[in-house]
Amino acid sequence: MNRRQLLVTGIAFAGLAACAKTGGGQPVLKVGSQRGGTKAVLIASGALEGVPYKIDWSEFPAAAPLLEAVSAGAVDLGEAGDAPFLFAYAGGAKIKAVQAGRSGGSSTAILVSKDSPIRSPADLRGKKIATGRGSIGHYLLLVVLEKAGLKPTDVSIVYLSPGDAKAAFTAGSIDAWVTWGSYVALARLHDAARILIDGEGLLGGFGYEAASEKAIAEKRPQIEDFLKRLAKARRWAADNPDAFGKVLAKETGLSEEVALYTVRQYRIRPTPLGQESVNEAKAVLDRFRSAGAVNTARDPAAAFDASFNGAIA
Repeated sequence: MNRRQLLVTGIAFAGLAACAKTGGGQPVLKVGSQRGGTKAVLIASGALEGVPYKIDWSEFPAAAPLLEAVSAGAVDLGEAGDAPFLFAYAGGAKIKAVQAGRSGGSSTAILVSKDSPIRSPADLRGKKIATGRGSIGHYLLLVVLEKAGLKPTDVSIVYLSPGDAKAAFTAGSIDAWVTWGSYVALARLHDAARILIDGEGLLGGFGYEAASEKAIAEKRPQIEDFLKRLAKARRWAADNPDAFGKVLAKETGLSEEVALYTVRQYRIRPTPLGQESVNEAKAVLDRFRSAGAVNTARDPAAAFDASFNGAIA
């Protein structure tokens, strides 16, 4: 499904969910999850036990369509990396970060084929590279190019969905692919891809649970309770990656090998929203702006709602 199809489907689904009530008249919280990640961690940790509202889950292949759905009201909240969250915010999305998590940057990587002559970032000059527009992969590519003394115009960036990028990479029609999470795991374990460089030490490692402004205003008690459960689940998953990986495999249909690789590279620790998030946001938007990817005067500090920080205690 393309992004527009995903968004239309999500809005239609949300329209039904908004009218739905459980037998006890419970409110409904609509939550987006990328490839089962948020849903799987909550199920695996047992953090959903006794939840006093109904959760309607929607699955997305990447952050961009998830954030479009949040902004449009198709879902109330969902997780995204800092770069796609800020890219969407800069584009006018009616969203705010309500919880932060932090991990290393190794789960995002630039991949090349095992026999590729590309051996260093400098070798990317003139090459065709696929990633998602505004994604964490897009941002990593900009960082790597800058550090290698290259400009975005020194390479040919092709913006593709993860599924289309994987197909192009496997077919050899692109020279490199910048991606994240289970897509890195699949390429490494199934397609013998080689990691040219990953984001460890290059990315801030922030990820955000983003909620729509409307949901924050109308569903604050449910959002706060959900964030408490999510913070608990994230801490559990960071300490129990193997157990989490098994549930992620079951929820997504990934092999256990791929799921375990994914979660071992991406361990999120809940952290308060504060000035560090704002500083990182300014740096991310400045780099996107320098590359001509965004053109906005929106204040990045207004992208964060720290009133939910108590939920991570």
